[in-house]
Amino acid sequence: MKNTIKDKTALVTGASGGIGAAIARELGSRGMNLVLVARREDLLRKVAEAISRDYGIRAEILVKDLQKEKAPDEIHAQLKRSGTNIDVLVNNAGFGVYGRFIDIPFERERDMLYLDIVALVHLTKLFVRDMATRGFGYIMQIASIGAFQPSPLYASYSAAKAFVLSFGEAIHHELRGSGVVVTVVSPGVTESEFLKVAGQEPNRYQRMAMMPAEKVASIAVKAMLKKKSSVVTGKMNAISAWSNRLISRKMSAKIAGGLME
Repeated sequence: MKNTIKDKTALVTGASGGIGAAIARELGSRGMNLVLVARREDLLRKVAEAISRDYGIRAEILVKDLQKEKAPDEIHAQLKRSGTNIDVLVNNAGFGVYGRFIDIPFERERDMLYLDIVALVHLTKLFVRDMATRGFGYIMQIASIGAFQPSPLYASYSAAKAFVLSFGEAIHHELRGSGVVVTVVSPGVTESEFLKVAGQEPNRYQRMAMMPAEKVASIAVKAMLKKKSSVVTGKMNAISAWSNRLISRKMSAKIAGGLME
């Protein structure tokens, strides 16, 4: 496969660890310069320095909280001022909240929905126009296998990821012929801080199904470069997502709830 992204620049959100850091490393290994965004400056700087050292690329950091309404505009404006064109946008920043809907504080759920949906759409809106004007670009949206089914105990999170999946596949179609490709990546359980942040101790199913973040990143970037509209990472995850078409929504929710308990 021809390396169409070498010496170009990627913006990766949520890049201080987990899938975001792994995708940044995968892109860096392919010769891309990086702009890494996250809230935690110390971790973000370590990731940037390691990738720059290992692959000889330029990696800069932007310390931003994407739960703040003005953050996407600030990022876009700062890169415009510096003359940095973003050729690959990876919307990875996000988190989940575990628990019964009735028990979760609204403020926590609101913050999750803002980051997982509103900030993602805002960043996409800002950068896709620049890409379309230049006639080149890739956008990677990180969803979840939870997007394919109602998920008790992760009700709002999975619903948010269902939005990301539908939104990403729709604009992939809209952008045909523009030179810009949108790929939605739906990982399953991945080695990261996701469960800790969500407030869940990993159960037996999650420990068995857990995939290294580096493997997820490799599958994600390959699918993006092949211009796929959507990919589920891992064969078992893909089978799980596909099998939901064969059963009722009620049964799907029952199975998902059992796996999450």
